[in-house]
Amino acid sequence: MASPWKLSGMQRQFLALYCCFLRAARLKNLEDRQRIVSVVSAEFHHNANDVGRKNFQCIEYLLRRGNKQLEQLKNSTIISLSRINVSKE
Repeated sequence: MASPWKLSGMQRQFLALYCCFLRAARLKNLEDRQRIVSVVSAEFHHNANDVGRKNFQCIEYLLRRGNKQLEQLKNSTIISLSRINVSKE
């Protein structure tokens, strides 16, 4: 079944990044997994609501930062993530 909305390239990148975070969280123990999923979900929802659609500089930064955090999370010694606040000015 086809999606009713066409996603832009960046939207597809963020959706793929989100899915990769959820897959990486599955490799952690249950307590850490729940914490990771909670932080990732909150971060994505927060940024989706607070970052303007035309703020490409911030969007590209968040995508790069997300990819770096994902690589760190894939490391077996890392057990959790934390949130940081980014000024959008």
